[in-house]
Amino acid sequence: MQNLETNRLILRNFTATDAAGLLEYTANPRVNCFVDHRISTLEDAAAEVAKRSNDDSQIAVCLKDSNELIGELFGMREDQDPGTDKDTNSDTYSIGWNFNGRFEGKGYASESAHAFIEHLFMEQGIRRVYAYVEDDNFRSQKLCEKLGMRREGLFLEFISFVNNEDGTPKYENTYQYALLKKEWLAQRESQK
Repeated sequence: MQNLETNRLILRNFTATDAAGLLEYTANPRVNCFVDHRISTLEDAAAEVAKRSNDDSQIAVCLKDSNELIGELFGMREDQDPGTDKDTNSDTYSIGWNFNGRFEGKGYASESAHAFIEHLFMEQGIRRVYAYVEDDNFRSQKLCEKLGMRREGLFLEFISFVNNEDGTPKYENTYQYALLKKEWLAQRESQK
């Protein structure tokens, strides 16, 4: 991926120096959808960073002044062939994010997601982006709305990431948010 820069951030591929930062926010996931991505040792974090370093769907979000990893953005074309780089030329893109709680409340998630969406629409020719957000993840819901995304629907008991105390799957209710390129452009125009 080409580096993207904002006023305060750099969006780039992961590098070996990101292992400690990745471990910091993946050791104790705050949202159930990241439980499967839990990392508990620096060695595991280094292995994960090595795997992500050549994966353009995993984007490191770093502070511009220090290059410190503070979170990640991720995405994939809707019709990408799983496990390969083969694309079916879909113009729809699924996006998401995971940030270190230590950096919350500073607008970094919004700043980086905005830059990523701008890149997808203006450089990659994407027509539509969407995100899945659990119904109890209020911060991500607020971020979607700040980005101008519409809440399109609620999927009841959509997916399970964790189990209940009795071992049965705990199903999450999940919202889908989306934004069309023409809506993005209209928002940009109205802000001028």
